[in-house]
Amino acid sequence: MKFPHPRNQKVLELFANHRYVTLSGAGNFSSKTFVVSDILDQFPDLNKVLWVVNDYGQQESIVQAFQDWTPFKVETLEKNSAYSKVIRALSSLRDNERVALVITYEQLLNLYPSKKELERLILSLCAKDEINAVELFENLIQLGYCVSEDPYLQPGSYLRHGDVLDVFPINSPHPYRIELEFDQIVKIYTYNPTDHGVLENFKSVQLVPLKPLELKASLLEYLDKGSLLIEDELDLSEELYKAVEAQIKQRSNAVAYVLFTSFLEENDYHEHLHYLSVLKYQNRLDFLDNMREKVGFHWRVYLFTKNTDEIKALLKERNLSYSENPKDIRAKLGNIVLFDLEKEEHFPHAFQNPHLKFCVITDREIWGLREGAHRDQAQHAIYLDFLTGLKRGDYVVHSDHGIAFFNGLDKRTIDEVTREYLMLCYAENDKLFVPIDQADKVSKFIGSGDQIPKLTRLGSTEWTTITNRVKKETQEIAKELLTLYAQRDQAKGVAFKEDNDVQRIFEEQFMYEETPGQIKAIRDVKKDMETPKPMDRLVCGDVGFGKTEVAMRAAFKAVQNGCQVAVVSPITILADQHFHSFTKRMEGFNIRIEMLSRFRSPAEQRAIVKKMKNGEIDIVIGTHCLLQPDIGFKDLGLVIIDEEQRFGVKQKERLKELRTEVDILTLTATPIPRTLNISLHGLRNITTITQPCRNHRRNGTTFAYHPSEGAFCGGTWKVEQHRLRGAYFGF
Repeated sequence: MKFPHPRNQKVLELFANHRYVTLSGAGNFSSKTFVVSDILDQFPDLNKVLWVVNDYGQQESIVQAFQDWTPFKVETLEKNSAYSKVIRALSSLRDNERVALVITYEQLLNLYPSKKELERLILSLCAKDEINAVELFENLIQLGYCVSEDPYLQPGSYLRHGDVLDVFPINSPHPYRIELEFDQIVKIYTYNPTDHGVLENFKSVQLVPLKPLELKASLLEYLDKGSLLIEDELDLSEELYKAVEAQIKQRSNAVAYVLFTSFLEENDYHEHLHYLSVLKYQNRLDFLDNMREKVGFHWRVYLFTKNTDEIKALLKERNLSYSENPKDIRAKLGNIVLFDLEKEEHFPHAFQNPHLKFCVITDREIWGLREGAHRDQAQHAIYLDFLTGLKRGDYVVHSDHGIAFFNGLDKRTIDEVTREYLMLCYAENDKLFVPIDQADKVSKFIGSGDQIPKLTRLGSTEWTTITNRVKKETQEIAKELLTLYAQRDQAKGVAFKEDNDVQRIFEEQFMYEETPGQIKAIRDVKKDMETPKPMDRLVCGDVGFGKTEVAMRAAFKAVQNGCQVAVVSPITILADQHFHSFTKRMEGFNIRIEMLSRFRSPAEQRAIVKKMKNGEIDIVIGTHCLLQPDIGFKDLGLVIIDEEQRFGVKQKERLKELRTEVDILTLTATPIPRTLNISLHGLRNITTITQPCRNHRRNGTTFAYHPSEGAFCGGTWKVEQHRLRGAYFGF
């Protein structure tokens, strides 16, 4: 985020003289990054930043602030980061790109592959190079790359088809395609794995080795001229601090250095800043009074808001001028600048500096400011979508009068006022005209299957009787659910232990890179399992978004704590799929997994049930037969429900009745309204996975209605074979 603002001029002067500066009074992570952004903007030769913090919580805060205030790409090393991610981060530091690596002091003290060794092993391929195909593949294998079984490459894999070589370097966010003519490279470009469209052409590509290298070098070896090292108020024991300082002294003299400290220092390269936090305004009046005071003293106020119209109205009410363009400040057209953020955008943390007379505030600092002014726009969009999607003959439901069918719009003049009405037709040719501004009482009829609904009679008690009966049944179910959830809330469940070494080994064997959504879901589930309160968490995510891996890690954790796990699927085929997935994923960990479904003979089912009761099975996967009264467990600790919307309410609650203290993990791609309502009201926790896995691909479906279209099907089959992909025919 770049805009005119008061610069920390004394800091910039000190930094220009020494390329070394210590700063106190820098405030929170947002204001610290704001100061660093000034340095990076003023000294464009700095293209690499290594920021050292105390812990992973601070690391997360710095990463977010860095993304708020600078255009730099931000990399991190997490606890127990995969080797490929470490190599990718080192490669970013090695390349002369604008990148910031945020690490903890522990990671600074670790050893890494040497820069010299890494560079020695890098394989460079350039357009117009003459290559030997056999030698090229041998080099790829020596680098640790493997042949992909799928055209959708994973990082560290390659695939040749014809005169084209696809390779996914671990130091790149996209796979590369290398086109060959005989033994010469003619073209190199990155491509979109979904549609294979060209993203960007390159003259060369560098492949960083994936195979493990000897760990013998300091991370500071990767910093040279054009690098900035930042030490951020490290709060360490004397022994650790000495170790960190000894490490930092190993940096090259060409590396610039910024030290954030809590203490004033008396030297020529120290500056005390005056960044302060912003106290929350208790009400709108408090906010407006402070704005008037700041404007009167010639402050610059940058206000980031998602409620622009409301803020404008408040400022206009007090005759406070504002601008929506930061450049207007230079023209003295207003000292309050509004930044309109979209609903999904992130707020920077607020801060102020009385010496610079500069302040950054957001909606979060204004107590009582109505959240989500965009909500009205969203509601309006839903309303328009309903009206434009309504067709003559559609069945609808009026909340007061029942089921009808829509017979179009009718313009009528009543009391000299002309308005449009929705014409609804009921039983016995009755009609109801609903003003367009009352269309929120009308919704589309949603029924089961293709059964035509029965129209309601206007003026009768029919609709009232139906709604009262449904309300009564709903109240009874709700009472049962609330009683059950109250019992679960009061019950003391199993507090699983933290991850052991076996759990970590199991998770490291996951062949794909976890998405941020998966990581959050896994952390949320583990946190719930490690508390005495019984877990009841809903994990939402589309097909292919990695929900099964979340379930597997939870199941593995439960088994490691000596508990049994039940995985319940709505259909036999899905249960069989889970059985094979769990068995393959947990192979080599001595976990006893069985499946209880119609794919097992009656004798096998009886034997499995007996083993479950005796504790001789760790994980049982099955359909609704697991809900039968004769099913028992020796020590059930976790129940995983897949695609919960396909079960009935009574079936799902039967699972919880198996044991009041049992942990429940529900997986779904399309949660039903009842489940969402329970989650949103806090009776059940919810985590949403919004990003697909890297290996996820969407499938296309084509319908052929006539035998003459067989040629089309055959052609499609050949095309997909050529693409090394699969095709399925249903008839």
